[in-house]
Amino acid sequence: MHRRLLDDLKAWKIKKGRLPLILKGARQVGKTWLLNEFGKACFDDVLYINFENAANLEELFDGVIEPQRIIDMLGALHGKKIIPEKTLLIFDEVQEIPRALTSLKYFAENAPEYPICCAGSLLGVALHKGTSFPVGKVDFLTLQPLTFEEFLIANDEEMLCEFIRKSSFAPLAQAFADKLSDYLKLYFIIGGMPAPVQAWLDDRDFTRVEEKQLAILDTYTQDFSKHAPSSLVPKLRYLWNSIPSQLAKENKKFIYGLVKEGARAREYEDALLWLLDSGLIRRVGRITKGALPLKAYEDLKSFKIYHLDIGLLRVMSELSPHIIIESTRVFQEFKGALTEQFVLQELSSFSGIRNIYYWTSDATAEVDFVFSDGRRVIPVEAKASENVQAQSLKVYRAKYDTELAVRTSLANLRYDDGLLNIPLYVLWNFGNYELMALGTQPKSGPLI
Repeated sequence: MHRRLLDDLKAWKIKKGRLPLILKGARQVGKTWLLNEFGKACFDDVLYINFENAANLEELFDGVIEPQRIIDMLGALHGKKIIPEKTLLIFDEVQEIPRALTSLKYFAENAPEYPICCAGSLLGVALHKGTSFPVGKVDFLTLQPLTFEEFLIANDEEMLCEFIRKSSFAPLAQAFADKLSDYLKLYFIIGGMPAPVQAWLDDRDFTRVEEKQLAILDTYTQDFSKHAPSSLVPKLRYLWNSIPSQLAKENKKFIYGLVKEGARAREYEDALLWLLDSGLIRRVGRITKGALPLKAYEDLKSFKIYHLDIGLLRVMSELSPHIIIESTRVFQEFKGALTEQFVLQELSSFSGIRNIYYWTSDATAEVDFVFSDGRRVIPVEAKASENVQAQSLKVYRAKYDTELAVRTSLANLRYDDGLLNIPLYVLWNFGNYELMALGTQPKSGPLI
């Protein structure tokens, strides 16, 4: 599968002052596969070590950490000659041996000629347990589920994507809109987790896709029992299972009472943090003012919780694939939750966006997502149909006189007086549309 992050890995390889790399991301988003593909494409050899299945390696990192000693021992143990700049070292599930994580500091300082990539599905959880971390001595990248563009390319539609990227700033022909809408329905069903996507490519069978999705969800719940403190496990399950009901509300602000009757924030804060650290949920905080810096105006008590992946959310919500395929109202069903989930996933994949928020007025207006591109604040309204009336966005624009506002829906591409309407199925091309709409180059470059 084509993963856009491979280009970032290639850039890391030749980066001046390169540090050991930590690839973050939830379990089963494809971190191990991607790192091995990177190794095959860009290095003469790869040494892959999974620390979850190699507890006997712990003693290699005991005592004084000396990179060359570790390199020599790993090479001897695996029968490989580890050559500087030629051999890629991959430390998978690195959080399982905390001293291996600590060793990255010494590799950065004393042996930068050895390229090391680390992955850890529960790395964030381990760090909150007090695992020593080499602050300032590592680079980071984050792998997420396949974006809709990556899904299209996986379905042999690379030429279609390239055509859209090169097209002028004009409405899409109906033939393209219909084709992309059909693919979008498929993406709502399958999502972006690599295993279900591969199952679809191999068999074109929704039953096989759902088998893979259920297996992933089962793995996640097993992780609760395996890696979380026993006192936290019931709370994790309650929180996890409440996600569909949280998103089924008209107002999707997270409510602890929907987790369990009588639940209080202080009882569930640790469980919520565990799910965030493991990458299984996405948190969107509320801001009280649409101005830079957005973080300064965050209301820490009000937030929304979304899922890691739209396909997994669909399965947890027990929405049949056939209902999505056959219904013309699919994007509006479930209170538009799948559409909001999709928009958030797409926005989260843009490299120029660090945090995503939502905004509410003192009255009833609410803008689904607000982010900064480094130069301006951009509000985004996620509409689930061709009805493009967005009253909340009007209230926001009148209040903050924003330079650019985005409304994404099934309506065609259009730009009018600072309001950019982008069809849901080409939201991945936002960076190019932003440049064409404003006719200027943002300081941070296109958000793609």
